[in-house]
Amino acid sequence: MASILVIDNEKKIFDALSDCEMKIAIQTFHAATLKEGIQKNHSCAYDVILMKDSMPDGAACYFVQDVLAKPQPPEVIVYTTSGDPDEAEHALKCGVWDYIVDPSPADILPKLIERAIRYRQNKLTDQVLDEQLAHHELRNLGIIGSSQEMQHSINLAVQISQSDANVLITGESGTGKELFATAIHNFSSRAKQNLTIVDCAALPTTLVESILFGHAKGSFTGAERAQAGLIKQADGGTLFLDEVGEMPMEMQKKFLRVIQERKFRPVGGSAEVTSNFRLIAATNRDLRVMVREGTFREDLLFRLKTFHFELPPLRKRKSDITELAYYYRDKFCKLNKLKKKKFSPDYLMVLQQYDWPGNVRELFQALERSITAAQDSSTLYPMHLPINIRVNVTRKKLQDQETKTISEQIAYPDIHGLPTLKLARDNAIEAEEKKYLKTLLKNTDENITKCCEIADISRSRLYDLLKKYGLTKKSR
Repeated sequence: MASILVIDNEKKIFDALSDCEMKIAIQTFHAATLKEGIQKNHSCAYDVILMKDSMPDGAACYFVQDVLAKPQPPEVIVYTTSGDPDEAEHALKCGVWDYIVDPSPADILPKLIERAIRYRQNKLTDQVLDEQLAHHELRNLGIIGSSQEMQHSINLAVQISQSDANVLITGESGTGKELFATAIHNFSSRAKQNLTIVDCAALPTTLVESILFGHAKGSFTGAERAQAGLIKQADGGTLFLDEVGEMPMEMQKKFLRVIQERKFRPVGGSAEVTSNFRLIAATNRDLRVMVREGTFREDLLFRLKTFHFELPPLRKRKSDITELAYYYRDKFCKLNKLKKKKFSPDYLMVLQQYDWPGNVRELFQALERSITAAQDSSTLYPMHLPINIRVNVTRKKLQDQETKTISEQIAYPDIHGLPTLKLARDNAIEAEEKKYLKTLLKNTDENITKCCEIADISRSRLYDLLKKYGLTKKSR
């Protein structure tokens, strides 16, 4: 019997499903709020979750990622009578099974649920063992993390690997873009063929065409024999363009045709050559900004990102730091035939307090240096960490304490200036809300959709808060 969870503040859809006859036996459950639905999903396993697009406690699209953050997530269907296009786009990008726009969703949902259940049954039968193996292999590659953010990226990589479509991986330096590209290749049908890596940032401008397209004998001084380029070497396998944002503009135009036709002409060659490759690209730059600046072709960007996912920085998945530390300690000590070092609690605490601008790569370098610096000591302490990390954490503590002290002094200079507890609480909440919203607007370039996604609130709620605190464009 398939289990269905309906998340809707009304019971019309739930009652309709409970009363209708279906070819597949189902058991229906109800949640009146998004919060209640998320809690039920965390504690129970459902085959399909139906979500009304707009609920009193938020928009469903901004909760989809949380619903899908499970090893075997349910199939999610969002339904609406008249929804928001931006919210629909967000939900679909997060991986919903379907987004239904219909004046009478209760009439079409039963058949849709049957199809979703059949799809799920076939998928689970075929993929459970494959996914378990994939997660094990990902760990072997060094892709570690149990956080919701990392599990979402891992699940997406496993799904993408089953396709042959182009992939764009974005994220800050050190987040593991090349590891994920390798994983997608290893889990694909092309795994037995080459994974050819092109570092676009290291391509010399005078030889870039020869390196990528190859050249014929005698095509230039020193070309004593014909040489196949990297694109041809990827034939049958995967071509990985690392730091694709650094590709010269002239080469972008030529490479666009290669992606479209899978054909190119070697330097000095008289005939075109074909290469059947799967394309994965990665960058730590914002290609959309580069398009606006005229340094990256928009048509090439569209070709690259058939699938697109962004790897989270380490500071946004701090719950993974300890797991990563143990993983790399074991790997490094085994490789160098060293006895495993223990972590002192304060050492792990400092790791948690640092923001890791260099992400996982910087963390691993710090661990390697700590183990080396500890020499015969069996335990790692903060003193074994690089001095810049210790200074950064200490300065941040002192600055936070100074800010807190000044704030307290300004707010309450003496006993006569003390407000009521309720007023003090309300003032503090409002001050933090206004500060948060200013930071949110600044860091999203005032992108309302992105603001709603990060703050996990509806568009109408965000507009109410902006109006409340006078954060209009004039005031900003």
